Amino acid sequence: MIKINLVGNPNTGKTTLFNCLTGAHEHVGNWHGVTVEEKRKVYKYKDKEIALVDLPGIYSLTSLSYEEEVGVKYLLAHNDELVLNICDASNLQRNLYLTLGLLEMGAKVILAVNQIEKKQICKIDYSKLSELLGIPVVPINPNSKEGIDKLNDTIVNYQTSQMHKLAYLKNLNLNNSVFSAKDRQIIKENNFLLEFCAIKLLEKDKRLFEQFGLTFYDVEENSLEKVAEARYCFIDEVMAKCSSKRERVYGYSRFDKILLNRWLAFPIFVGFIALAFYLTFFSVGAWLSDGLVFLLDKFIGSPLVALFEKIFPGSWLVSLIEVALVGGVGSILGFLPQVALLFLFLSILEDSGYLSRVAFVFDDILSKVGLSGKSVYTLLMGFGCSTTAVLTARNMEDKNSKIKTALLTPYMSCSAKFPIYAVLGGAFFGAKNILVILGLYFLGVVVAVCLSFILEKTFLKSKGQTFILEFPPYHSMSFKRILFVLWDNVKLFLVRVGTLIISMNVIVWLLSNFSFTMKFVPNSGGQSMLESLGKILTPIFAPLGFGSWGLVSALLAGLIAKEVIVSSIAMFSGASESFLYSALQDPTSAVYFSSPFAVVAYLVFCLLYFPCLASIAVLGKEIGKKWTIIGCIIELLVAYVMAFIIYTICLAGQKLGALKLLLVLGVVILILFSFIYIIKKIKGKKACHYCKNCDKNCK
Repeated sequence: MIKINLVGNPNTGKTTLFNCLTGAHEHVGNWHGVTVEEKRKVYKYKDKEIALVDLPGIYSLTSLSYEEEVGVKYLLAHNDELVLNICDASNLQRNLYLTLGLLEMGAKVILAVNQIEKKQICKIDYSKLSELLGIPVVPINPNSKEGIDKLNDTIVNYQTSQMHKLAYLKNLNLNNSVFSAKDRQIIKENNFLLEFCAIKLLEKDKRLFEQFGLTFYDVEENSLEKVAEARYCFIDEVMAKCSSKRERVYGYSRFDKILLNRWLAFPIFVGFIALAFYLTFFSVGAWLSDGLVFLLDKFIGSPLVALFEKIFPGSWLVSLIEVALVGGVGSILGFLPQVALLFLFLSILEDSGYLSRVAFVFDDILSKVGLSGKSVYTLLMGFGCSTTAVLTARNMEDKNSKIKTALLTPYMSCSAKFPIYAVLGGAFFGAKNILVILGLYFLGVVVAVCLSFILEKTFLKSKGQTFILEFPPYHSMSFKRILFVLWDNVKLFLVRVGTLIISMNVIVWLLSNFSFTMKFVPNSGGQSMLESLGKILTPIFAPLGFGSWGLVSALLAGLIAKEVIVSSIAMFSGASESFLYSALQDPTSAVYFSSPFAVVAYLVFCLLYFPCLASIAVLGKEIGKKWTIIGCIIELLVAYVMAFIIYTICLAGQKLGALKLLLVLGVVILILFSFIYIIKKIKGKKACHYCKNCDKNCK
């Protein structure tokens, strides 16, 4: 079996090439952290088995972030394996920096140059490039599969060649004699070159020495700069001999004059998001969902219930099928088209290269609350799925920023919460529900930013972070890619519904239909287990406007998965067609709301309280149990307080009127800021006698 490691800078098309070679469908994106750990797959070519490992994107063999550390550690530990190094033809000059590091290590390298753009910014003589570097060079385009067969032939027929003596190394005055006999033995056992270890010494890369137990020696202060300068000078010489003059700047687009405009960038981004939400929730998505609900009821739900009624007339089994499966699961399946569309629009933003620009726009804003532009990707992915979004927080260099980003991700309204907004908001607000949904999404972002500011000023102060980001050229999304995105999310949703949601619905149905004495409640007239537990907790939530045991019980079930809240409400209301308009407004119902304001408070609580158990498990793994527990406690308190404040404000607005309410809120805010200002002045340092008559705020 041929073992080969796929290595390259971020944005070079590495994961796209992995998918093309192996037939996999791994997530692709123009971003750090898309690949956060190695992915491997075996494929066959001409009766040869090739084990391909896709490593996280790295810029050099000196790791600066988590995903780079994963890639570098793996390469150092498997330095005797073949390396497939992918570079972007339009950004070859910078990408070759990593290539030189691999050659210095003595790796067996095949260079694949990805011609992503149809119109290249410079023409390259690949034969000359191969001659100058002393390694096979293959131009490819994974999207159209150009050059893929030639690349596979090169992998299969690769022959180990002698190590090329890179000309610039002699100018670095490498001191190989500094290594002790013990160090030399370790270097030999791990198949490293003495020259390579001497270079890493000049780069002051302690991680290599710690990983293999080598002694780290002190070197001159500016040795790192000398190594970088030597490499780039060599790259300039290579590019001058094998490429034509650049016609334009990599990543530059005329659209950026508008999309990155100081005043237009934020409104344009909000416009894109609003358009995506409108198409997903209120036009195309709503039409598709209505059609799917009709088909499911006509061809699956009704016939299935009729069949069981005929076989088991009057049995509790009929109730289980009708309420838990047909009613509960059907209420979730109806949102399948909208969930798929939401993920599709997020993928378009990412694949097009626009998301990288969004990170640039928000970096300055987020830096003021202890985050960086890298946090944008994690938070935006939180609109899709909090569980997978938390994983992308690994790419934060600063530990405190990573913890904050991970803790704030659940405040983004994930796709699992949308059915709650659609069902409850649609029942009470009709067409105006679009404003409620947009308000909830916006509220989640505002709460996250405010909490980040508080954490930054108290327990999780971030270190200064340098945010370096390259702008990839704008790309259009291929039809094949669209199909893959839709299918992947549909499959994931169906698997989740077919396993977790059905299981939870059955459990909730059993708990809500059987008493602690295991009697079937509808026949015995007693209280179910869930009703008994819900009534104990209802006084806690009464100040928020929803004191019905069914609504509280649905929140408990929602800890497993947020979709279960909707299916639970559907079951408690009898899952009839009119449950939206009757059960939710019936004082005798288990899911009664006292007013539309109570619905808003309930939606706010669903938005902000605990994430699902899968997200909690991932948080515990990524940031530790301590911060996960603290984060859950904060989320519960914030959810309760925000729901109470919003419910109280709505009631006050109804009694006082909008104008009086605004005046009252204005006075309260003014008093609050006055107290804060006075406290700051009291705590401020008193001026010394030299500064009594000085107006400058000096130190």
